[in-house]
Amino acid sequence: MSNLPLTDPESTSGEHKETFDQIQGAFGAIPNMFKAIGNSSAALESMWTSFGALGKGKLGAPLGEQIAVLVADINRCGYCLAAHTVLGKNAGVSEDDMAQAQAGQSSDPKTQVALDFAAKLVTKSGQVTQADVQAVRDAGFSDEEIAEILAHVALNIFTNYTNIAFDVEIDFPKVDLRKAA
Repeated sequence: MSNLPLTDPESTSGEHKETFDQIQGAFGAIPNMFKAIGNSSAALESMWTSFGALGKGKLGAPLGEQIAVLVADINRCGYCLAAHTVLGKNAGVSEDDMAQAQAGQSSDPKTQVALDFAAKLVTKSGQVTQADVQAVRDAGFSDEEIAEILAHVALNIFTNYTNIAFDVEIDFPKVDLRKAA
């Protein structure tokens, strides 16, 4: 049972209800994570609009989803790992590539650099060096894309913490977290 009650979207009104309606339209259902954070209309809007903004970014859904599963595994968030594994497959990433990304690996050298940078952002609490940023540039990422990698990491930390702190029940097909190092 969740540490925070799941909001009944039907009991909301105004902008709060509109946000839930948008989520319903996008997923065909309202995932439990949104019902948990939906205890606050502002927090729900923050999370939902962040997904929308990054969805229009230059980085693209496949890499965004690979970053998401890596961050979820580092932070031990089974909910986000399950959700983003499904979303990654829906974005055209193979099951094997999603599993590799969860482990911080990619056969694509450019993706590997992005995953390495994302992992450093998480494990070093954002304390990366100029050389770390330059390595991402040298791999062919623009400054816009580098900023989006950080934004994806930050959004996924928000969702990971939501699901971990509130013990949100997973409503996607479960995926095993890797064994902690």
